Amino acid sequence: MRIQQLEYLEKIAATGSINEAAKQLYISQPSLSQAMKELEKEFNVQLFYRSRGGITLTDAGREFINYSRGVLDQVSLLEEHFGQGNVRKRVFSVSAQHYAFVVHAFVDLVREIGGDAYQFTLRETQTENVLDDIASLKSELGVIYLNGFNQTVMRRLIAEKDLEFTPLFEAKPHVFVGRDNPLTRK
Repeated sequence: MRIQQLEYLEKIAATGSINEAAKQLYISQPSLSQAMKELEKEFNVQLFYRSRGGITLTDAGREFINYSRGVLDQVSLLEEHFGQGNVRKRVFSVSAQHYAFVVHAFVDLVREIGGDAYQFTLRETQTENVLDDIASLKSELGVIYLNGFNQTVMRRLIAEKDLEFTPLFEAKPHVFVGRDNPLTRK
């Protein structure tokens, strides 16, 4: 195992695509695929499900990447303490539907923490993708909305993906009223 293979694994998991990961890592796709095959062979584990739609981590792959991130964090600490190289930023990603309160909270978090130690990502997507992002470790946090209509289905999906739901707050229904826009009048 090489540290570089673990960095490759993390990039593939983040992008969901070997082709996109290869572009971002500035290496050829066959070289990246070979590095992952060698890692899987060395540990006798299948890390990914490969399909035309991209790559997702297997259950073993999710467990493996958790350990891998710990190793990469330790390497970063060694480099920070003893080396002269760049310090690896920790990754913090949030997936959510487009909610203004999420965007505002995310911006406040980035301002408060700063970008020196973390690489922040906010991914606005559909509810099903939010759950998939969390399950595949593309994001550390997902924000979804439960109501009387979707609650039963959403709780079942959360349980099927072995995720945990923690309520942040209860919101009352409200209506947004805007000014009359002359451009939209007929």
